Amino acid sequence: MINRTFFLLVLFALVLITPHASAQERMRVILDWFVNPDHAPLIVALERGYFADEGLQVELIEPGDPNDPPKLVATGEMDVGVSYQPQLHLHVDKGLPLRSIATLVATPLNSLVVLADGDINEIADLRGRKVGYSLAGFEDALLATVLERHGLSLDDVETVDIHFSIVPALLSGRVDAVIGAFRNFEPVKLMLEGREGKTFFLEEEGVPVYDELIVVAHESRAASEQMASFVRALERGVIYLVNHPRESWDLFAGYRDDLDNELNRLAWDETLPRFALRPRAVDSARYEAFARFLEARGLIEKARPAEAYLAPQIMP
Repeated sequence: MINRTFFLLVLFALVLITPHASAQERMRVILDWFVNPDHAPLIVALERGYFADEGLQVELIEPGDPNDPPKLVATGEMDVGVSYQPQLHLHVDKGLPLRSIATLVATPLNSLVVLADGDINEIADLRGRKVGYSLAGFEDALLATVLERHGLSLDDVETVDIHFSIVPALLSGRVDAVIGAFRNFEPVKLMLEGREGKTFFLEEEGVPVYDELIVVAHESRAASEQMASFVRALERGVIYLVNHPRESWDLFAGYRDDLDNELNRLAWDETLPRFALRPRAVDSARYEAFARFLEARGLIEKARPAEAYLAPQIMP
């Protein structure tokens, strides 16, 4: 009798603990850059326990090299990665097995910035000037598109590789303008340096609209239940974020000691309205239009249909 009772107790205990143990799936999420307000929905979902509610033990990892995240996801070393829609087109064109499973920031952030107290008041004033860039090829294509809209070409400017040193290059006078400045960060950095920037929005200057920050997964796992769970938690994070921006700031700032600073505080307000309220929603026509743009600019071999870039579960 005692042995039977002991057996039943052990069996009952196993029934209780086994679902909990199996449900906590570790998930490695590699960011596109160091932690910043662009990642707020992820931080909120993590700190509020939304990932845990979905049975996910999420670890956010900063990359040693911002070019690494898609490659690490493609090789399976990371489960998902934060990336950019334009880069996804380039990676798929090169054969990387990646798909977008969610959108973080649903508008372009990339912009062209000059100093507001300078003598560049419109794009046409860039003739004969130096324009800094960080990503050869892609940012050249963006700049060329903007210039052509105003009767200029790349031959009318001097491009300078500034190696992501955007604000110092402007402040030092090394360049007269920069392409690739994120509109929610670089103008804020300039302001903190006592200068004001003038921002030209690329989507208003001939560049097709695209989603800036997206979440990518390996194509073989993009439609898995684990990814669906991840995106459900992310969506809860976004909803809490927009409903409770101040409380969400506290969660973000408390995630790590070095995040509570003036730059992040100001960038927070600039970033908040740009988050995708429906991370699973997607505009397939937007993806196809941007693919055609990249093909026309010679950056990809051919434009593919939207399903080549998107997880099946988020296809309309």
